[in-house]
Amino acid sequence: MTTKLVGVAAASGLSAGTAVLVKGVDVSHAGRKIEKAEVDAEIARFEGAVEAASRDLEQIQKDMAAKVGEAEAEIFGAQAMMVRDPQLAETVQENIRTELVSAERAVLLAAEAQAKIFESMEDEYFAARAADMRDVGTRLVKCLLGVSDSGLPRNLEEGSIIVARDLAPSDTAAMDIHKVSAMVLDKGGKTSHVAILARSLGIPAVVGLNDATTHIQAGDTLLVDGDAGEVTVNPTDDVYNAFKVRLEAQARKKRQLSLLRELPSVTKDGRKVELAANIGGEDEVQMVIDAGAEGVGLFRTEFMFIQVDQMLTEEEQFQIYKKVLSGLAPRPVVIRTLDAGSDKELPYLNMPKEENPFLGLRAIRLCLQEKEKTFRPHLRALLRASVYGKLRIMFPMIASLQELREAKAELEKAKAELLAEGIPVSEDLQVGIMVEVPSAAVCADQLAAECDFFSIGTNDLVQYTMACDRGNAAISYLSDFFYPGVLRLIARTIEEGHKKGIWVGMCGEMAGSPAAIPLLLGMGIDELSMATGSVPQAKAIIRNLDMAKAKEVWERVKDMTSNTEIRAYLEGVAEELVRDIGK
Repeated sequence: MTTKLVGVAAASGLSAGTAVLVKGVDVSHAGRKIEKAEVDAEIARFEGAVEAASRDLEQIQKDMAAKVGEAEAEIFGAQAMMVRDPQLAETVQENIRTELVSAERAVLLAAEAQAKIFESMEDEYFAARAADMRDVGTRLVKCLLGVSDSGLPRNLEEGSIIVARDLAPSDTAAMDIHKVSAMVLDKGGKTSHVAILARSLGIPAVVGLNDATTHIQAGDTLLVDGDAGEVTVNPTDDVYNAFKVRLEAQARKKRQLSLLRELPSVTKDGRKVELAANIGGEDEVQMVIDAGAEGVGLFRTEFMFIQVDQMLTEEEQFQIYKKVLSGLAPRPVVIRTLDAGSDKELPYLNMPKEENPFLGLRAIRLCLQEKEKTFRPHLRALLRASVYGKLRIMFPMIASLQELREAKAELEKAKAELLAEGIPVSEDLQVGIMVEVPSAAVCADQLAAECDFFSIGTNDLVQYTMACDRGNAAISYLSDFFYPGVLRLIARTIEEGHKKGIWVGMCGEMAGSPAAIPLLLGMGIDELSMATGSVPQAKAIIRNLDMAKAKEVWERVKDMTSNTEIRAYLEGVAEELVRDIGK
């Protein structure tokens, strides 16, 4: 019998496929009563589980950052912080001592109590944080029990549609995205982490269905509409055929976007905007070409260093940079110098433990402190590779002119060394900075006079401008690049860069947002760098836009005072620009 279920449209797109039910491992009743003599041992077990869960989440964060981007991967960083929350630890220990229950039961009680506090706030965002807290509790209990099975089948068939009561973000991260065509969940909302990850992975999703798992059986045929938030179970032939027409239209849109691959990213009135891709390793070169990107706007070198257990040698680095530059030549490649620190820890560097690592010894600060051991070989490898393509070197987290001058001085020393050794270095080499610290945006006029380009890193710029730890789930509503204060800093950076005759790009999450692209063009942005999957649609938006409209958008947004008002307006503009693609 055909059944239509209606929930929350969490990730856009259409999909037809076969239901795969995921029941997972039920730990809700785990735990037992204990004797007083067992209290200390249970507390020690809990502390061990915290360490294990933290390590797991940090590793998942690193893996997902390489797959979908740093901003989306921060979900797991936020959960790692929740696992280590002193308040949670205090409550768990108190439960063990006073209730005389094992660590498993103490964790479940503490997590549920905190989740109910979030739910009592009667807000969609905090309801999603309640789900996070329960996920954290479940993860800790699984660590205590030595259970790792999520319930996800190991060998999924092509076109599988995952149906579950709920999924932890780590479950979503573990999926074979090439086999999963959609997700259908009883729980969750549009701001839940699973929804965010589904959008990042390009998987249609409908959540908040309440009882989908009772209506759907394994093997059922499902039609998933991630735009309308509808799931049709075992459709009739007529319903299936009508949906098939929509699937074909979706496929036409994808094909039409793919036809843009070889076309330039130029507005209707001839304004050129360089469209580039963000990458995390040498194996992504072909993805950049296939997406139709015109180069790389951000090579996150830290991922190279995260994946190894000792410092890469100069020669090892050189071979990687050479492969990327030669593989993409003559396309430009912006390589960010080592951005280690904060949430990207390299154990073999013996980095100090800091109370607030986002404000500590990281990125250019770390490199300038480790000049001989780390920075110099890094720069030498980059310069040696420069003759194999079009290299642009970018220093991260520059906060002052002094830092820029010191970094450039180290680059000149490395260059002089190589030339003295008879090793060639490209003469066509640009040196720029990431603008991700508010002081850099405020002093953009000074910095622009001494570098060749700016690339605005919106993830950190938002964090530092809004005084919002992007890993703190309780205040992540502040992590929005559409706040007027952030937009004014972006506009100033572009304006001051252009006054000094340098090009200004963007490589943060904002660059790939369809809603942001018309606005950024209106501000005068010269380059946008994003995940490879976002490039085709971004190119379509640019080619459907003229600069008069883009400037009109920026003029309207200037007068708006609310990030929600700005976002709603810009999403409407973007929708109009892509409406006719594939028709």
